Amino acid sequence: MILTRRSLLLGAIASLAGCDRLASTPSVREALFSAENFHKWAQRSLMARDALAREFRPDQISPIFRANGTANPNTPAYKALWRGGFADWRLRIDGLVTRPLSLSLPQLHALPHREQITRHDCVEGWSAIGKWRGVPLKTILDGAGLRDTARYLVFHCADNMGAGLPYYESIDLIDAFHPQTILAFALNDRPLSVANGAPLRLRVERQLGYKQAKYLMRIEAVQHLSAIGAGKGGYWEDHAGYDWYAGI
Repeated sequence: MILTRRSLLLGAIASLAGCDRLASTPSVREALFSAENFHKWAQRSLMARDALAREFRPDQISPIFRANGTANPNTPAYKALWRGGFADWRLRIDGLVTRPLSLSLPQLHALPHREQITRHDCVEGWSAIGKWRGVPLKTILDGAGLRDTARYLVFHCADNMGAGLPYYESIDLIDAFHPQTILAFALNDRPLSVANGAPLRLRVERQLGYKQAKYLMRIEAVQHLSAIGAGKGGYWEDHAGYDWYAGI
């Protein structure tokens, strides 16, 4: 489906006035029409940046919401947090911000929240519809005060992928401020299970499942991604060649 959409977007963009002149420049063509860069450029050129992902009715919720990626970090630090009911867990927001934050789960619960019933599309080929409740990421960022030099958000997670390699993901500020991008603490009217990312996970609804970072511990605002991990913007991007931009 994703490849088909990219092909359709390619045809649509190619029909725009001046596109053939732009594409004729080798350096521009190489940067723009690489699969990932073109996908991002085309989607954001043809769609409003705040266009919503489809939302569903309650009767369309999947009876089982599969866990994507790791089902349990299973590290000593995470197990200690879980045994304590996440009472000692804190979400740090730092980096290029004017007011670094450290938020507990009750503090997040007390903030204005959003509910949305959306479809999770996994890169492995399965989908599931679930009802998410959480705090709009915009609310957190407004509270922390992004500096003008911030360009990306990096989500650091409790999962070390069983090999001492921390799981992380990143998005740019366009997706960060999207109205459906939330820090979710509940799925289908229940607190997140461990398998689905307890106590907090990212939902960025216009991207594939591997961008929905689970077991959040820290959000870092940065100007560049080159110094994080292997510099490609995420664990799977670094180690398996996944696209950084996974828009759907």
